[in-house]
Amino acid sequence: MAHVTREHLDRLLEQALLADDHGSLAKRLYDVALGYSSGDVSRASILVLAAEEWRAAGQPARAMECFQRAMEDGGESSIDPRAGIADTLFELDRPDEAREVIETIRAEGRATTATAHTIAETLVAYGDLRAGHEWATQAVLACDENDPEQVALLRTRYRIRVDLGLPEDDLDALVS
Repeated sequence: MAHVTREHLDRLLEQALLADDHGSLAKRLYDVALGYSSGDVSRASILVLAAEEWRAAGQPARAMECFQRAMEDGGESSIDPRAGIADTLFELDRPDEAREVIETIRAEGRATTATAHTIAETLVAYGDLRAGHEWATQAVLACDENDPEQVALLRTRYRIRVDLGLPEDDLDALVS
């Protein structure tokens, strides 16, 4: 069992960026998660990172497994692993299941700004601009102005509004 530090993860990420090998990084992150005992970063966060790398490596089924394990782990992570599950379900051409997952997250009413941003981007990527706009708008309205995700979310919302042909509004004025 290993104690995982932020520095350890940063070194793994840096090495993978230099090698441009998402599959290798995904496997290493997954192995780190399996050997996890404690650390600055939760096992769920490591599993979410591994899942994202599996997706980047073109292996959505392995990504799905990591997202599901992160969800079962229940530890803190930057996004709700179910947002990644929904995105992966869309990628696997299972849109009805993806929308069910998204609706479950909405019904719970506890989505973090980062999770809402991820869902908005997913919906836009799969052609549902209106739903993406709704998620982005609700997240902007709910987020604290000190939230580090706010500026990126405002930009995403603005981009969606432009794509929808909507006029600028008061929230768009906050985009710097």
